Amino acid sequence: MGIVSWIILGLVAGVIAKVLLPGRDPGGLIGTTLIGIAGAFVGGWLSAHFLDRPVQKDFFDLTTWGAAIGGSLVLLIGYRLLFGNSRD
Repeated sequence: MGIVSWIILGLVAGVIAKVLLPGRDPGGLIGTTLIGIAGAFVGGWLSAHFLDRPVQKDFFDLTTWGAAIGGSLVLLIGYRLLFGNSRD
């Protein structure tokens, strides 16, 4: 999978993470999208190094999607803990 595929996967994973964790984030849609892209990379790295489940080279692999969505959820939760949960 190339870098463009990871970016697309991250965009979709960020949207799915946002649906699973609704609420107003300080970064808005663009911040959540960037967190999704970073989460795809972090999830893939964590999966390969700590869970001994290297990410496959296929775009439509369930492990790849699970790692990307999981990484996005972790980063979104961390982002909310650091920067707050709403734009007041």
